[in-house]
Amino acid sequence: MAHRYRNLISEAGAQNYISSDCPAIVSFIRFYHPDLTTNLIPVVSPMVAMTRVMRKKYGDDLSVVFIGPCVAKKAENAEVDVAITFLELREMFETAGITPATAVPSEFDPPLGGRGAIFPVTRGLLQTAGVNDDAITGNIIAAEGRIDFQEAIKEFEEGMIGGQHLELLCCEGCIMGPGMSKGGKQYNRRALVSTYAQEKMSSLDMDDWRNNLELYDKLDLSARFRPDDKRQMTGEEAEVREVLASMGKLTPKDHLNCGACGYDTCYDHALAIVKGLAEEEMCLPFTIDKLHRSVQDLALSNAKLTTMQNALKQSEKLAHMGQLSAGIAHELNNPLGVVIMYSNILLDECKPEDPVREDLNLIVEQAARCKKIVGGLLNFARKNQVNHQFIDIRKLTENSIAGVVFPENIKAVIDDRTTSRDASIDSEQMTQVLTNLFKNAIDAMPEGGTLNICLEDTVSDVIFIVSDTGTGIKDEDKPKIFEPFFTTKGLGKGTGLGLATTYGIVKMHKGQITVETNNDPSKGPTGTTFKIILPRRAE
Repeated sequence: MAHRYRNLISEAGAQNYISSDCPAIVSFIRFYHPDLTTNLIPVVSPMVAMTRVMRKKYGDDLSVVFIGPCVAKKAENAEVDVAITFLELREMFETAGITPATAVPSEFDPPLGGRGAIFPVTRGLLQTAGVNDDAITGNIIAAEGRIDFQEAIKEFEEGMIGGQHLELLCCEGCIMGPGMSKGGKQYNRRALVSTYAQEKMSSLDMDDWRNNLELYDKLDLSARFRPDDKRQMTGEEAEVREVLASMGKLTPKDHLNCGACGYDTCYDHALAIVKGLAEEEMCLPFTIDKLHRSVQDLALSNAKLTTMQNALKQSEKLAHMGQLSAGIAHELNNPLGVVIMYSNILLDECKPEDPVREDLNLIVEQAARCKKIVGGLLNFARKNQVNHQFIDIRKLTENSIAGVVFPENIKAVIDDRTTSRDASIDSEQMTQVLTNLFKNAIDAMPEGGTLNICLEDTVSDVIFIVSDTGTGIKDEDKPKIFEPFFTTKGLGKGTGLGLATTYGIVKMHKGQITVETNNDPSKGPTGTTFKIILPRRAE
């Protein structure tokens, strides 16, 4: 058989051959590169060659059992009755209780293989046949292993390695075949095979070997290989591209072709998905990226849930404080009214030069301040309904700015980004909200600065964003800014009801109010931003 190889290679001329001794390679070409079937060397494998020799010697009714390292041998040729692997043979020995200690070794029956003993190692066939595989003077390219042999076939088919013959093995030599015992080392096995071959060649009767070679030299060892195209029909290109895009593979650079999915290329994987033979999750990079996105989405959901829980606690707290504030305000209103009335009467009756007049002025001023605080409590605790009217939110903002006295060192700027300014809200209440925010911003910028009011909208909402360049709010104060009577202003400069009232009005409009602030210059520009989102239309 090796001689037939050598003769065909030497007489090939313009024909370029692919070795046919490995049944896995033969099947791969017949199934997936059927146009190259004619390039397979028309010679049977060593297994089939020896089967024909045995039948020639012992008769056609001979039953043949082949023992080898490869499962592909089981489906290679019907001339062999049974093909088993070395793994299966080892199991049979164990079942029968046969061990090296209990067995008597003996030589194979002739005809002996001679140098054919090195067939199982890489380039073994070439060396047995005496074919020149020198990289300079030879014209043989040898490739082994799942990746390398496929690449060699592709380049051969594309005409990139013209004038060369291919010696291919699906495994790293038959000594590493899937039917071999597990755990063996490749180069250790190669060394053992080489040592065995050397010992056999040193004791081989060459005259007897040549006689057998001449005896069976005329034996028909030819083979005919027929293409059996099993390639998947190419799916719709658009569907494949859609699948690739869904996995984030938008350009050829995104095709890692890592093989983690079990397919050689990302395109093959996508085609298998289109055919219903695979799933997107088989792509390891895609699955890892999807997992990262899930973790990020989960973290965002947790953050939103925490925000909603805090808002709910704040609403409950304000509701209880509102009830308490309403009761206190109503109880204080009557006696406070009496104090205001009689203090003003006494002030009117008091002569200008009377030393008591200064004390009466103080009583009137502080009583008026108390009235303002009580009014704030009532505004905070009120349960009256919102008077919805369609208004222009830019005009509302401009009117609110006009109602506030701005120092010369503070500038108010409106940035209108809306596509539609109309919204159904309570003009009076929202004017109070904006006024409270403007006054707080002015107090936060004692050295001057800019008050930015940005107006935005969506189809369903209108958005007010009020930002200042002031000193910012401390982290420990931020959770308490909407609580009644909490203020960071000096004594007598604030009631602590402005933001509490603002919060209540926004909630009565079914809206949301959030705050972002920074009081640490090392972290960036200081200042505070309030964002109010209100439904464009009343429910």
